[in-house]
Amino acid sequence: MKKVRITVMRKACYKDLMEKYENPIEHACDIDEGAVFVADGWQRPEGMCESAWETMSPFVMALAHGAENFYDGWMKNPRSAMISCNDGFRPVSFLLETVEE
Repeated sequence: MKKVRITVMRKACYKDLMEKYENPIEHACDIDEGAVFVADGWQRPEGMCESAWETMSPFVMALAHGAENFYDGWMKNPRSAMISCNDGFRPVSFLLETVEE
């Protein structure tokens, strides 16, 4: 099984939606752009948001087992995927890439 590098590419924040729909919360995502995690199988990398992991783990496992070319050429690198977490107020985009050893 291959390892998969997970890089935090971008964080967005939709304050207008938060003000209109979200109840105030004390702790939101504290992941930093540029952070890199390495996944080795189904185990969530240390420090990775559990909710984000739930969203991306099927793609991570597919890449780890050699899958490529998701959605018929969606990504320029066929052994990668761009996945966002499911937070509609402050989504984070993650680049998943198979690590060639």
